[in-house]
Amino acid sequence: MPYVKLNTNVEIADKPQVLRQLSQLLVKETGKPESYVMVEIAHNPNMLFAGKDAPLAYLECKSIGLTEKQAKALSASLCQLLNAELHIPSDRIYIEFSNAPAAFWGYNGSTFG
Repeated sequence: MPYVKLNTNVEIADKPQVLRQLSQLLVKETGKPESYVMVEIAHNPNMLFAGKDAPLAYLECKSIGLTEKQAKALSASLCQLLNAELHIPSDRIYIEFSNAPAAFWGYNGSTFG
């Protein structure tokens, strides 16, 4: 149920590696099993931030029971990862966090609530 979608204007050479790193980061920071983690990467060269097309990222991060403390830790970890792997400065990254109610998260023909 943790889900992260990365949108970036940076071309990622080793997408499988970055996907694995994002997945493992979600496991570590949320405490949820990796069997429920979903990660997506979308490359979009047509993005601007502060009027510039320098490397940037926008992430959506959703999970059931996501706390403010987890969101803060995820923000730090995600920015660190994107800076290390894609050379995107932290001040060029936006992250939207959502705490999804279990009853509104579908899986395997039902919901978690």
